[in-house]
Amino acid sequence: MRQVISLSFAENVAKEVKTLSRKRGYFSVSKYIQGLVEMDKEIISEQELLSSIKQSRQEYKKGKAITAKSMAELYDN
Repeated sequence: MRQVISLSFAENVAKEVKTLSRKRGYFSVSKYIQGLVEMDKEIISEQELLSSIKQSRQEYKKGKAITAKSMAELYDN
């Protein structure tokens, strides 16, 4: 079941949202907003990022790092 949500934008922002939705290839502004919500779900949180950095530092200190001159070299191993 669908539920209607009303959004209020300043006129210039509303025009920008409509322009961006067309530019990005969305059928409607509604689909564009739905797409933004889905993308937002994929964004890593600050907490997750900091946790990942801490874990990587620990692995580096334990010698688990791989030294490579390029990204391509990482995939050759």
